[in-house]
Amino acid sequence: MLENKHRYNRPGFSIALTADARTVAPTKPFIMKKSLSCAVAVLLTGISLSFAKTPDTDAIKAKETAAWQAFKDKKADDFKKVVDKDFKGVYADGLSNMAKEMSDMGKWDMKSFTIGDFTSFSDEKDVIVTTYTIKLEGTFGGQDMAGTYNCGSVWKQENGNWLAIFHTNVKQEAAK
Repeated sequence: MLENKHRYNRPGFSIALTADARTVAPTKPFIMKKSLSCAVAVLLTGISLSFAKTPDTDAIKAKETAAWQAFKDKKADDFKKVVDKDFKGVYADGLSNMAKEMSDMGKWDMKSFTIGDFTSFSDEKDVIVTTYTIKLEGTFGGQDMAGTYNCGSVWKQENGNWLAIFHTNVKQEAAK
């Protein structure tokens, strides 16, 4: 049996009509152009979202300063606004959590603090690591704690809010 076959070509599509069936299929260049366009759009969207959600160094430094100020002023509610309930800390005198931080807050008499050498780093959209020095004047349980400390914190974004989830500091040793 002889088959009637007609072919119609339009940019991006090839249409073949036969007596038995109709076939409509995109051509290879059309598929490649669409695939490349979609891949570029997804890549650019991902990049822009990752930059948009990570705060700049000044913004995260403001959060870090707020945590220190709340601790200094013994304002537990303000402290809990910037520090996660599941917080963990590592200090010279041992490990810490939110309950211990709250207990220690009452034992501190912090007169002043100054943050210096502040840096922040992130390779994830919802996690930031900060390092800095802090010079403080104050006592803990009556013992002088004045000095300069090397500090580090990890911040995590939860429900659109940045919270400290980890902190450590160690007093700098006197130059030998």
